Amino acid sequence: MSDSPLEELEHHEHAEHAVHAAESGNPLISQVTFTIAVLAVIAAISASLETTESDAAIAAKNDAVLAQDQATDQWGFANSKSLRRKVYEIAADAGSAKAAAYAKSATHEAADEKTAQGQAQALEAKVTQALARSETHEVRHGRLTVASTLLHMAIAIATLAIILQRRWPWITAIALTAAGMALGAWAYL
Repeated sequence: MSDSPLEELEHHEHAEHAVHAAESGNPLISQVTFTIAVLAVIAAISASLETTESDAAIAAKNDAVLAQDQATDQWGFANSKSLRRKVYEIAADAGSAKAAAYAKSATHEAADEKTAQGQAQALEAKVTQALARSETHEVRHGRLTVASTLLHMAIAIATLAIILQRRWPWITAIALTAAGMALGAWAYL
């Protein structure tokens, strides 16, 4: 999902704090400020990919539901053709003057039934494919959610390096960034 207004405000505040701190001339502050700017871009990309995967999962589920409805309709149509075929077969077996016409109609209904069954099976295959696509997008979305969270944590922790004027929060932020980026890449493997 994209950043909420509160998250955007927090990013803006972190960036402002970083700019003011960068003016102090401390090289650590400049490095951390640059890192925060890069992290903000990476976090935005990750959040955008997360939203895209969520949308794709929903779209694939919708495709599956539509295909399942269509398959259900085709199975119902095949069943109606089966019933009609049986009625014609019974009528043909009765031996009336129209027995040949009833037998011909039964053959026609049987062919329609087979066609409808084939179409229903093809639609059920589409359901399976759409559900598999949805699952893939859901897995990616989950991994990108964790990656985005790690990147947002990295931004906040990098800001601590400026406030505390210590290197360890900056190194921690870089480690979290590496983990977030690795998890984001894993989402697509």
